[in-house]
Amino acid sequence: MKNKKIIVKGSEISVMYIEDEDYISLTDIARHKDSLNTDDIIKNWLRNRNTIELLGFWELLHNPGFKPVEFDGFRKQAGLNSFTMTPKKWIESTDAIGIVSKSGRYGGTFAHRDIAFEFASWVSIEFKMYFIKEFQRLKADESDRLKLNWNLQRTLAKVNYHIHTDAIKENLIPSELTKKQASLVYATEADLLNMALFGKTAAGWRDENPETEGNIRDYATIEQLVVLTNLESLNAVLIEQGLQPVDRLLQLNKIAIQQLKTLLNNSSLKKLK
Repeated sequence: MKNKKIIVKGSEISVMYIEDEDYISLTDIARHKDSLNTDDIIKNWLRNRNTIELLGFWELLHNPGFKPVEFDGFRKQAGLNSFTMTPKKWIESTDAIGIVSKSGRYGGTFAHRDIAFEFASWVSIEFKMYFIKEFQRLKADESDRLKLNWNLQRTLAKVNYHIHTDAIKENLIPSELTKKQASLVYATEADLLNMALFGKTAAGWRDENPETEGNIRDYATIEQLVVLTNLESLNAVLIEQGLQPVDRLLQLNKIAIQQLKTLLNNSSLKKLK
């Protein structure tokens, strides 16, 4: 989990990433209305029958572990003078995932953006409109940075490609081969890397995606491109060591799996994904 901040009409709103989803601070949104009573504002919103239905239907769509029986009980009570609800009570009673309570210095109540937008409407329609505008700006900036990182890694992979092809030329292609025969050797080695990383050849990918332009590597994630860059260098070394293709494939596949696990557990790359 990692926070980002956006400024909406002078108010600082935290955006947290959980499992690649945007969760927005309801506490910060409530602070825009009344900085001294944020918890009470959220509780009052949760007492509303429309709010309970919104939360429950969202969970039914996105959360297989949600408890619908408990939801129905709250739904029947919502709106009564005696009905009270807190984020903690909702989460613990229904196993909800759309709302999260976070403790600590930067804690508070966070909600999935679908829910947070509705809360912002309840607080102030005007505020919601400005909030959506700033949130869209944040997502556009993230998209631009993602493209920049992807293009950089794609460029690095292409640079390493020359190291890889030089090793193939010096160790696997006899001088008497024709250009056509040599190109088949290069293609075979490229597909060895494709198999090690993607589990399929370039031709196999094209068969699965007949209407898609480009090739399998054009649609790789940043993590896959990082690993591809490493595999090209490693395969060049293994070729020079004289290892047979099947042995190189087994080693490279094992390395690819290990490196992808490491990268996918890295919070910064996970967020970029």
